[in-house]
Amino acid sequence: MYNSYCEYSKELPDDNPHKIYHDTVYGFRTEDDNELFGRLILEISQAGLSWDTVLKKQKYIKVAFDNFEIQKIANFDELKISSLLQDTNIIRNLKKIHAVIYNAKVVMKLKKDFGSFKNWLDQQKAVSIDEWVNIFKTNFKFVGKKIVEEFLVSTGYIPGAHIKDCWVYEKLQKN
Repeated sequence: MYNSYCEYSKELPDDNPHKIYHDTVYGFRTEDDNELFGRLILEISQAGLSWDTVLKKQKYIKVAFDNFEIQKIANFDELKISSLLQDTNIIRNLKKIHAVIYNAKVVMKLKKDFGSFKNWLDQQKAVSIDEWVNIFKTNFKFVGKKIVEEFLVSTGYIPGAHIKDCWVYEKLQKN
């Protein structure tokens, strides 16, 4: 049994979605608001499902959600929602889709008020996980404790993505 994602992904082939995510995304900071929002979309998509399912579908999710472009997602209409619900390549859950659209609208307002989604996140950085969850639940939909925590870990806002003897941990410490 593995004690960490690092140990698990270490033994996988280079083309495995878990290895790629572990080695190139998980715990890495990004300046790009669309990428940040995309990671939130993936975490929302995962709720109640395995991470393996999300990773296998992530490229389709990205395409279906217009490359995670926040402005476009905020403007999704009923026709777009209907097409998403017909797309067998993605996770077809109406509550999750509605939450993503709602959250895109929230992020658009945050961008207007703070200059970017990243700026808003950076200003929240010093709070505890429980405070993070409260802030997210106050602003967004479909964001429970695990979703918020995994989003923050995956984007490097809180530690925990990699164990100390993982080569990625060392790489992230240098950045």
